[in-house]
Amino acid sequence: MKDRAQRAQDEWIRERPDLDASVMTLVGRLLEACHLMDRHWFGPLAAQFELHQGEFDVIATLRRAGAPYALTPTELHEGLMLSSGAMTSRLDRLEKKGLIERIPAPSDRRSILVRLSEPGLALIEHILPLHVANEQQALAGLDAAEQANLSALLAKLVGGLHQYPAR
Repeated sequence: MKDRAQRAQDEWIRERPDLDASVMTLVGRLLEACHLMDRHWFGPLAAQFELHQGEFDVIATLRRAGAPYALTPTELHEGLMLSSGAMTSRLDRLEKKGLIERIPAPSDRRSILVRLSEPGLALIEHILPLHVANEQQALAGLDAAEQANLSALLAKLVGGLHQYPAR
């Protein structure tokens, strides 16, 4: 049975046989895999805890930073590849939920740090094992060697994308 990307490639072969549309098939599959994982795996898990996926990403980033689980807003938005405006919105929502605190930076009174609150730390500690198990289940269609190979190939792809930005 053909997947959506293969059907699209077949249509391009019919309509534009002069183009090699195989690259579109590969990119289509990458995008569809990301979409399906977000929609059916990661989003629903975050929603069980009244979080958006992006909010989960923020508290997970703070947790993996290590004690005292605090980063500057700039470190957060750069680490999560977000605009500062998008980061501010996420931080506002997380602060209203009591999962983070904005505190003065000890080294610079003009700066702030974003720190996990005690409830935020307790929540991420609870969710993290569930998230890892969820990711393992999402990738269960690939054996360990295939997962390692895919990870290596994607790392190479991402490195190349950073090296050669779009024209």
